[in-house]
Amino acid sequence: MMENIGFLISDVSRLMRRRFDERARQIGVTRAQWRVLTTLRRHEGSNQGTLADLLEVEPITLCRMIDRLEEAGHVERRRDPADRRVWRIYLTDTSRPLLGKLQVIAGGLFDDALDGLDADQRERFSATLETIRANLNSTEDDIPAPNSRQSRADNG
Repeated sequence: MMENIGFLISDVSRLMRRRFDERARQIGVTRAQWRVLTTLRRHEGSNQGTLADLLEVEPITLCRMIDRLEEAGHVERRRDPADRRVWRIYLTDTSRPLLGKLQVIAGGLFDDALDGLDADQRERFSATLETIRANLNSTEDDIPAPNSRQSRADNG
């Protein structure tokens, strides 16, 4: 069963990405663009390097995405007043309604995905995922070495 959990999580994630792409495509947006826009909403005014780190993409990849979003009128680059070499990225007024539409799409997708689960099951599922994420976000220093308890027991 434990081996199957990783495959199930991966498969559900893949299917959710696919379904989101299908729905977002209807309003002319890709999932990658949605990620940039939502990350930018949380960190508006960030430079491209910071955004690339937050999105875990290469700066050149993000630069291309920002170019496309800028051409579509969803973001704008502004020079950093403290360092003219740096560009800060901001959402435009036209991107805000788009983000609202994307949130509706995502909400509908989550409702479809969780269909058949009552409110209590949804809450427990969410709490379980939060625990898994917290476990995986732990640093390697926080995780005991394999058999470390056994080694101490054998030596003590």
